[in-house]
Amino acid sequence: MNIEKIISELSFKAVRSSGAGGQNVNKVSSKVVLTFDVNVSQALSDEEKLLLQTNIAPRLTTENILILNCDEDRSQFKNKSIVTKRFLELIKNALIIQKPRKATKIPKAVIRKRIKDKKNISEIKKSRKKPNLD
Repeated sequence: MNIEKIISELSFKAVRSSGAGGQNVNKVSSKVVLTFDVNVSQALSDEEKLLLQTNIAPRLTTENILILNCDEDRSQFKNKSIVTKRFLELIKNALIIQKPRKATKIPKAVIRKRIKDKKNISEIKKSRKKPNLD
């Protein structure tokens, strides 16, 4: 994965942000929308594309386009850097291949201890019974 090449493939769009902010909200386009087309990307191999499509499937559109928004700051430049960091973190986490879990056997010492404890509890409960005087 070539980070510089991936960043060059990103497209940014500045949009008017919603919410509080007074007149500034109506004048300034500070919200940044990042779009990344997974299918068209030259920076990712076919295996990486497939891995991305499976790992971040809920975040992709039907055309396999990833869309991220950021309107946290009043500065368009800061919002652009925030959304780019989020994107790179998301891609890095999605490309990590999980190791398959290996099932392990229960150790014999653990089984013996459990049975010994059960017998001990059974003996304690037997000793609580009234003696049979017949």
